[in-house]
Amino acid sequence: MKFVLSMAYSDPREACELARCGEAAGFDSIAISDHVVHPEVLKTPYPYTADGKPRWDSKAHWPDPWVTIAAMSAVTERIRFLTSIFVLPMRNPFLVAKAVATAQVLSGGRCSLGVGVGWMKDEFDLLEQDFTRRGARCDEMIEVLRTLFGGGMVEHHGRFFDFERLEMNPVPDAPVPILIGGISPPALRRAARLGDGWISDAHTEAELLAYAATLAQLRREAGRSSLPFKMVGAAVYRPDSEGIRRLEDAGYTHLISLPWLRPDAPAPSLEEKRAAVEAFGETTIARFA
Repeated sequence: MKFVLSMAYSDPREACELARCGEAAGFDSIAISDHVVHPEVLKTPYPYTADGKPRWDSKAHWPDPWVTIAAMSAVTERIRFLTSIFVLPMRNPFLVAKAVATAQVLSGGRCSLGVGVGWMKDEFDLLEQDFTRRGARCDEMIEVLRTLFGGGMVEHHGRFFDFERLEMNPVPDAPVPILIGGISPPALRRAARLGDGWISDAHTEAELLAYAATLAQLRREAGRSSLPFKMVGAAVYRPDSEGIRRLEDAGYTHLISLPWLRPDAPAPSLEEKRAAVEAFGETTIARFA
């Protein structure tokens, strides 16, 4: 099992220091989340809580993922970076390809693109993108991104995007892994059919094991069960060593952690976050090195 340090809601001014600390502690990757704005009146219910309210308030930090990744990659050498989750279909595919490819080149190939279709119609409206067809657009955008990442003169003629031969530079030296997030049946099918991996929301162990079984079946049906596939899980509990082994046996390759998370506690300082990251490295990561 490899471990992923979540930067959710963290002040971006702490990002570089936490990246250095996470690398020293033995984390494999850092996960960066994504939103553009937080409307004062949110019209779209949040789908992952019982009351439809987000887990954060309007003051939570949502730095641009690719700017943040570029900054962190400049002060680290080994640790990798993952978006969890980048809302792909509310963006322009050419701008996404440019940002991701540039970050991949500057970081020395340490980026993975974790994408989802999003849930907040408010943001789609502000960015002037069609919310109702976001799933189909996401599927085609993945195809467009992989075409552009391949380099050279390329063209694409699809339902949503149609362009003649063109070339984008810089391009990555190797394919950028594209992981799919989401727990709806369409999202799971998309991950099995198109993804190099899957990223969960935060779940119980029973839920994580059930999703792993579902994805294994969907990948068999898609004829892709023999291909490499990353499984990135997040838990609503703190699994012990035996629990981590059970997730690993089920197919999970990575586990997302927010080491300083303390429900109902004051927001931790940077020093408290550093101490929590170092302790996680000593007590958990070292056992699975």
